[in-house]
Amino acid sequence: MAKGYFVVRAEVPREADRARFDDWYATDHLPWAMKVFGAQRGWRCWSRSDPAVHYAFYEFAEFGQAQALIGSDEIKPLIADFDRVWGDRVTRRREILEIAQELTL
Repeated sequence: MAKGYFVVRAEVPREADRARFDDWYATDHLPWAMKVFGAQRGWRCWSRSDPAVHYAFYEFAEFGQAQALIGSDEIKPLIADFDRVWGDRVTRRREILEIAQELTL
């Protein structure tokens, strides 16, 4: 079975919110999500194409593990906390990705 990724794309439009968002995600949200999700790896990126866009990636050994997060009881407290802290100042989308091909050189 192929690896799966759970990806959260957040838009932080107000430049004044970005440093606080970055710190909160690094010290609170990402470590908590990693523990709850049981992901193999997790990492975050800020877009260099659009500085308001932040991505968080969670890697799973199997696609089904990532897919199972959507609508699960495990994810609900994380969503509620995100909404409590950021309200409508930060919008986000969730994506489930399945590896179709992987090459190494």
